[in-house]
Amino acid sequence: MHQDALGLDVTTGSGDAVAAYDRALFDFLEYRLSMADQVKAALAADPDFVMGLCFRGYMLNQLATNQVADKLRQTLDQAKAAAGDATERERKHVQALEAWTGGHIGEACRHWGDILIDAPQDLLALRLHHFLTFWRGRKASLRDMPASVLGRLEESTPGYGFVEGMLAFGHEECGDYGQAEAYGRSAVERNDNDLWSIHAVAHVLEMQGRHKEGTEWLDQPFGVWEDRNPFKDHVWWHAALFSLELGDYERVLDVFDREVQVKENVFYLDVQNAASLLQRLALVGVDVGDRWATLADLVETRIDDHVMPFTDTQFMMGLTGAGRVESAKAYLESLKRFAAEAHNDAAKVTGVLTIPVAEALLAYAEGDYGKAVDGLAPIRHDLTPLGGSHAQQDIFQQILIDAAMRAGRTGLARSLLVERKVLRPASQWAEDRLQTLH
Repeated sequence: MHQDALGLDVTTGSGDAVAAYDRALFDFLEYRLSMADQVKAALAADPDFVMGLCFRGYMLNQLATNQVADKLRQTLDQAKAAAGDATERERKHVQALEAWTGGHIGEACRHWGDILIDAPQDLLALRLHHFLTFWRGRKASLRDMPASVLGRLEESTPGYGFVEGMLAFGHEECGDYGQAEAYGRSAVERNDNDLWSIHAVAHVLEMQGRHKEGTEWLDQPFGVWEDRNPFKDHVWWHAALFSLELGDYERVLDVFDREVQVKENVFYLDVQNAASLLQRLALVGVDVGDRWATLADLVETRIDDHVMPFTDTQFMMGLTGAGRVESAKAYLESLKRFAAEAHNDAAKVTGVLTIPVAEALLAYAEGDYGKAVDGLAPIRHDLTPLGGSHAQQDIFQQILIDAAMRAGRTGLARSLLVERKVLRPASQWAEDRLQTLH
């Protein structure tokens, strides 16, 4: 029996396995590419290391693709077989891994929540709870769980700043921007490699319309985060949003081409970033060249790969934005099969929300703007369970407004634009469209 860097008992006879696990954890918290190698090193030192096996399973699940299903099942089976002599906390991690692998996201979060009751310093459980809580759209939990943990840790606890950053993001998604910014900046002062906390502050600046401050906050040279995983591209997406709001479209396209565009592995977050950014550019009339087609070519390779509801809406956007109507129809049919046949949390959300959004996006692409409005307007306040942030989900509101204007529903369009100006006074996008209605 050893203890990890956070003082938690771990079941292994190998000190090397624990040391590699500790490195993997902090690499994970900083989104470093080296995390995978550290997990491999931990399991090379002890192939039956329960927490190492859980970590590998968690890594595979975070890829959010069914392409790794066989590897996931093998890893889960190994973890379950090795868990007989493990601690109660470790066994709960195995249970969380099993629930997540089966698509039972709420159950996985409950297991991590149980772990954190007695082991608030378990930053792996906290980060994963935060991650999946976010993709479930449970805003209050994004704030409350980190608050519970932070209040029971000493500032000297390793990783304290990461907890501040998670609390910052939770406050932001709950609309408490003052608290969010304070915690986020504190976390970055503790560790300027903390991308999640940098990102949390960027969200505050975005929601408050502080676009110039946002460009300054994220003012970094291209390639600065090359040692990080694809989350870095999402931070660049935020940088592009600030430039978009400021009307610097050349900068947006430059950021897209250098940091945002989707790679050949078609990672889900890259598709989210690219599709919504191209759609935002389209809404302000920017010619994006063949970028839509390049994205759609990649999306078409994953028509039946459904894991995250919000991701599915963005995959659909990648197809509709490129005008790939037949592929979009095939994607919609695939979503319907998934909702009917799968028995997990994502399938439930898909039936209620993903499919209506996808149908509206298809109608929009086909020029049936009235149908797009009829699809989006009734559910525009009900989209939270799709997952994603306020900033990410805002693209649906923008499409709804544009569709209302194109459908000649001037009263609705004006109402939505006035609402947007009151809530986002710095929105030049809303101001420009209001002017066209007068």
